[in-house]
Amino acid sequence: MTGTEMERLRAEIARLDEGIVALLNERAALARALGELKERAGMAFYDPAQEARVMERIARAGDGPLAPESLKEIYREILAACRALQGPVTVACLGPAGSFSHAAVERVFGRGARCLFAPAIPDVFDAAERDASALALVPVENSREGSVKTTLERLVTTPLVIVSEVCLRVSHCLVTADGGTDGIRRVYSHPQALGQCRRWLRENLPQALWVETESTARAVERARGEEDAAAVGGRLAAEIHGMKVAVEGIEDSPRNTTRFLVLGRRATPPSGRDKTSLLFTTRHAPGALHEALGPFAAAGVNLLRIESHPIRERMWEYLFFVDLEGHAGMEPLRSCLAALEGKTSSLKILGSYPRKEGD
Repeated sequence: MTGTEMERLRAEIARLDEGIVALLNERAALARALGELKERAGMAFYDPAQEARVMERIARAGDGPLAPESLKEIYREILAACRALQGPVTVACLGPAGSFSHAAVERVFGRGARCLFAPAIPDVFDAAERDASALALVPVENSREGSVKTTLERLVTTPLVIVSEVCLRVSHCLVTADGGTDGIRRVYSHPQALGQCRRWLRENLPQALWVETESTARAVERARGEEDAAAVGGRLAAEIHGMKVAVEGIEDSPRNTTRFLVLGRRATPPSGRDKTSLLFTTRHAPGALHEALGPFAAAGVNLLRIESHPIRERMWEYLFFVDLEGHAGMEPLRSCLAALEGKTSSLKILGSYPRKEGD
């Protein structure tokens, strides 16, 4: 009886699978037609505000055993596949192939995205600024190591604006040529990754020299063919470069997460649940920062993040990087930004975009 019941359930699942595939193809055809309209109208294929609204709708629609987070994971792949049918998406990111930036690109855009791999973060900005059709994806902060200074410095001068963000859970592996850990004299990796694995490396490879590289994927590439070398990197990089994972999960924090920004030329319209990033300088006087932030407090605008960064050319003066709730084109934030302009020495709105999940 049990076998018969299992066969009946499997037959029912197979019937539903066929229906799901038919509906997915129907959705894909509509997405492709929408892409043709976008192309004729000169619109970008990637619309983060609309995709954020789809995700919110899907999360609200679920009332069965599948959790909202599971539904969102499924729909990330569906959206990526449908977007690929609309037209190619080109994304500049830190390379080579297999970097965590590469993994973040695949999370946002799927495997159909065309990656322009750059050797360093400034080169990522340069590639996207040269190619009018390209987006850029750059790391901006890590939950353990803090902000990525190179990214913050380029945000000051780039003409690109932030259009979306993504947070990636970063799990580091010790990668070697043979999968072993004996005789390791050098460990290659990006300085942020080395910092995120500081405790494990000191306890398990105390004699090894740390060698900084432009990215974790470049570290895996450099360690390839060196019997006494290892790299700290991701599983994707190990697979791409023919290396083996010797130890998994060597990061010091189990919640190690990196936030990435996606930048482009077109501002993102309001999604209904947005964040705005900006930078400004104030006059070098007591109370200047308090005065600058006063309009936001008065309007009840939530300050999500503030960080100061020294200005190289001017001693003891700082740039302030700020994340706020709301969209720059909507009230009350629009009025607050107008008031802020009169209280600062300089102001640059970096972009408004859908807030990441969990904010």
